[in-house]
Amino acid sequence: MMQQRVLSSGLVVLTLGTWSPVGAQPPSQSPAVERVDVSRVIIDVRVVDNDGMPIRGLRPADFDVRIGGKQVEVESAEWYGVAEPLDTPIASTSFTGVVEPEPNGQLIVFMVQKSMEGDRARGLLKLLQDSDRLLTQIAPDDRVAVVSFDSHLKIWQDFTDDIGRVEKVLTDDVMFGTPPSLEPQRGVSLLAELSQDAGRGTARFEDALQRLGWALETLPGSKSVVLVGYGFGDFTMSLGLVGARSNKRYEDASRALEAARATVFCIDITQADYHTFEHGLQTVADDTGGFYARTHLYARNAIDRVARVISGHYVLFTTRPNLDAGTHRIEVDLVERGATVLARRTYTN
Repeated sequence: MMQQRVLSSGLVVLTLGTWSPVGAQPPSQSPAVERVDVSRVIIDVRVVDNDGMPIRGLRPADFDVRIGGKQVEVESAEWYGVAEPLDTPIASTSFTGVVEPEPNGQLIVFMVQKSMEGDRARGLLKLLQDSDRLLTQIAPDDRVAVVSFDSHLKIWQDFTDDIGRVEKVLTDDVMFGTPPSLEPQRGVSLLAELSQDAGRGTARFEDALQRLGWALETLPGSKSVVLVGYGFGDFTMSLGLVGARSNKRYEDASRALEAARATVFCIDITQADYHTFEHGLQTVADDTGGFYARTHLYARNAIDRVARVISGHYVLFTTRPNLDAGTHRIEVDLVERGATVLARRTYTN
């Protein structure tokens, strides 16, 4: 017998057991059961070169991974994304349909933080009019959903492979339309654990991130969240300097995103060299293994960079280190070649 459990923080536990039929045991004796727990850690990794292009063709031996300062063995490194389809499941497992929703498909959510204020509105309108550039690297098997936040979280499009529809939603509907009435669809659906009514209960942007994380956690595989917005956090002032800091709501949202294996890529729409709430965008990108990009000077460069990096990623299966209970730092590098490696920061034991 083999039972399989996929836990939060990318931990997979296999419980292997053998038993004898109950009828073969003395009446007073319970069936004999042997159990061996074999656990592995899943880490979603994106590797890009100096031009921001994803590097494909890497193998387990190319990765150097440490969890809590301890070296761990990378047992498999499989690419999911465009240009390199997989014909077989992950070599060291038999988790097809559990680790990823389909052999090749990715789940991508565009989350628009809507504002009609000054520089924010101008930056957002400019970016959304170029939203077709964000979709250039979407593969036929990928599925895309669209949500937004202004006064509360709104769902505009459930997961679909209709990229033309997604482009229209981003270009026109989010800014000028009314959210549709949606029902959960068959197969992979964002609406299975999220609804317009639930979205109305999100008064803060951090609440919306947490709700999105909860909805994504129920879906298989890793996810990319492209956050187009101006930031969040608690306003602060120290020594006459204004800024923003994270709060308890963000900590809850961060845990939900980690449990969902959601990587957040932030595109800052504010037309300024620096602004108060950019810290929130930078923090969620760093914590989840994504990156932060400004758009006020070179908007199309930022858009193209995001489009390239969401085109594919590696799923690493590593051995589980012997660590005390708690949260530990994840460090992922390449052994020999130079590149930018993006992975989430923490592992919760």
